[in-house]
Amino acid sequence: DLNSSDIKRLKGSDKFRLYPIINEATRDANTGLHLKTAGTTWLEEAIGLAEAGGDGLRLAKQIYQQAYADRANLVKPYATVTDIDESGLPSPDVVNSWTSEQFVRALRHNKRDEQYNLHLRQLVHIGYPIAAQMGRQFMDALQANRAAIERNVTVNLYERHLTPLFVGCR
Repeated sequence: DLNSSDIKRLKGSDKFRLYPIINEATRDANTGLHLKTAGTTWLEEAIGLAEAGGDGLRLAKQIYQQAYADRANLVKPYATVTDIDESGLPSPDVVNSWTSEQFVRALRHNKRDEQYNLHLRQLVHIGYPIAAQMGRQFMDALQANRAAIERNVTVNLYERHLTPLFVGCR
């Protein structure tokens, strides 16, 4: 059970601790809610690109490299909700040497995986403008790697968000 001071300290993925409470409250009130998932969907797209390997992985690495270079500007609008420790960010040279599996394990939200990197994840999360600026190149990569991306987005949205909130908690 969470009290009000616990709720004030929640950040990012800690929202999952609230899902059982929200589920019960919406059932009791016989109401609904709006679930914003654009940020997590974008992260699952990046994971799907990396997971696909080849050109998808190269593009994911390019996005990280550009986000790393422009991190000061990317963080500004999110300064109150991000907590990126720059010493926890791998250099682009290190990331460029990673395999698909290494990149995915660093980016995928799995606190039990010793390769998971919260700081890298937060930087990629706020790095969506980099992908948007790529325009057609990014859109073509999404299409070329559609199967991997759809799988990741579906699992994330359905299993981690919709099911606990609206169907019931696991």
